[in-house]
Amino acid sequence: MSDNFSTSENINSLFEKLESFLQSKTVVGQPLNVGETTIIPFIDISFGLGTGGGGGTDEKGIGGTGGGAGTGAKISASAILVIKGDQVELLPIKKAGGLEKLIDMVPELVEKVKDHKCCE
Repeated sequence: MSDNFSTSENINSLFEKLESFLQSKTVVGQPLNVGETTIIPFIDISFGLGTGGGGGTDEKGIGGTGGGAGTGAKISASAILVIKGDQVELLPIKKAGGLEKLIDMVPELVEKVKDHKCCE
C-alpha cells in the first residue's frame, strides 16, 4: 500500500473538522429578538463517519491502492426557549402544538418572518 494513504490521518482529519463544526452555538442557536420577546432555538445534531483504504493486485499483476472517507450529518430543531418578560417557556417542536403555541405567544414573529423573506 502507498505511503500517501493513512487511515489514521484521515480519521483524525475527520474528527478535527467535526470538532470545529460541532460547537455549543450549533446546539443552542443564536437568540432572536422579536419585540419584547427573545427566542432561542435548541438543535439536535447526529452524525456518522467512515474511512477505509486498501490495495491489491489484479490477475495481470498490476497493483493499485485506494482509499476514501466520508461523513453525514442531520441537524434539526428540537425546541425553542421563549423569554417574554418574566415568563420563560420551553416549547418542544416535535410534539403537536409546539409551533402553534409559539405563534400564540409571539404573534409578531409571523410578521418578522414575512418582512425578512420579502426583503431578501
